[in-house]
Amino acid sequence: MSPDVPTEPSPFGVYIHWPFCAQKCPYCDFNSHVRHGGWDEARFLAAYRRELDHVAARLSATQAPRPDLPYSEAGPSRSGGGRTVGSVFFGGGTPSLMQPATVAAILDHIASLWPIADDAEITLEANPGSVEAGRFAGLRSAGINRVSIGVQSLRDDELRRLGRIHTVAEAMAALAIARRTFDRVSFDLIYARAEQSPRDWRAELGEALSLAGAHLSLYQLTIEPGTPFEALHRAGKLRVPDGDTSLALYELTEELTERAGLPAYEVSNHAAPGEECRHNLLYWRYGEYAGVGPGAHGRLLCGGVRHATVAHRNPEEWASLVERSGGGYSECTALSLAEEADERLLMGLRLTEGLDLAALSEATGRSPGRRAVDALRDLGMIEDAPEASRPLGRGQGHRVPAGAGRAETEGGQAAGGPPEDFCSIRACAGPGAPPFEAAPPQRIRATPRGRLVLNEVVRRLSESMTTAPASAAS
Repeated sequence: MSPDVPTEPSPFGVYIHWPFCAQKCPYCDFNSHVRHGGWDEARFLAAYRRELDHVAARLSATQAPRPDLPYSEAGPSRSGGGRTVGSVFFGGGTPSLMQPATVAAILDHIASLWPIADDAEITLEANPGSVEAGRFAGLRSAGINRVSIGVQSLRDDELRRLGRIHTVAEAMAALAIARRTFDRVSFDLIYARAEQSPRDWRAELGEALSLAGAHLSLYQLTIEPGTPFEALHRAGKLRVPDGDTSLALYELTEELTERAGLPAYEVSNHAAPGEECRHNLLYWRYGEYAGVGPGAHGRLLCGGVRHATVAHRNPEEWASLVERSGGGYSECTALSLAEEADERLLMGLRLTEGLDLAALSEATGRSPGRRAVDALRDLGMIEDAPEASRPLGRGQGHRVPAGAGRAETEGGQAAGGPPEDFCSIRACAGPGAPPFEAAPPQRIRATPRGRLVLNEVVRRLSESMTTAPASAAS
């Protein structure tokens, strides 16, 4: 057998980005667009198919093995063979605005390019205003088996402040329809809203938990650059909870969801064991996925090299580019091992199961410096994670959600000891260091306090990265 052909199936997912919404929410920085005159759905369907063909051709191309692997046997490089689709995620935008026939045609085309696992998770995001029984029945027939509904609040006045166009009553009706139609249903809420108190959130979250099934997504409101909320916040017209209140809200969220049997498995996601979103787990465990559609991101392995892909953001310009050249990428970058290590660090620390430092070292030849790990652990920002902290999902698991603990990857030079401004982390999250242990950790995870300042935690660990194994790093 050719060394470029994997000998066993590789975990693989497909993300389809639908860019259109009925209305742009003032807090949203996702790639979503309003087209009051509608859109040419047939044209976009043709473009999705053509870009999927482009991805499949790229994955099938044989490329030279990676020369900079830190170990002697690199193993087989990746090619189009051996991939089985374990998950598909339709995100947006508002994918429930798509016609069910369009969804069915996209799924049929994916199935023509790769085998789809018998138990594949196929998720579609929906907004309550775009839900009706006939459309959901059509989506079920098309192949959707899991939906995630953007409820965002259980208070009508808060929905209006968030710029949502549905009411609580409409959200409840949408949830009822979804539960009659699909086996797996999740919904989202936004908290840490303007002037929200822990008492307010306790009441609202209690109501949400009484409605929730096996999965719930709870995002802290983030003031994103370039949004109307940022302009209001800068002008002093929108006041969000301060750091202490945000921490209290987060800890309350952890407490109530755990008590209800939906513990956190990621910064903003909660599920009964075995009901985690497998597609999102694929991201956080640093698996391989194709990103298709305007603004979609992907991570593809070609010839053993991980490539970061980004599609053009403007929907019509993306479609034109696909029509001209087959693919709509604005970027396709081969990642260095150092960049891979940073991304694995960023993704893995979002998870309750944490990050396996030995696996990180094996994959990239890099590990965080021991003294940086110990210093963050001493501050109560990270902790040693059990080797099996909790069972997650039924397989290798759209985007990384916005909300609490959103982090940007920042590379840096190796640092020999604890940075001088660790006190800034302690000031944000308060004291509470766990006991010091001399043995080098094998798996680390962010604590609840650490998740609130995850960007800083990741930055410090990234700056300390060395090419020595975790047990030898100093």
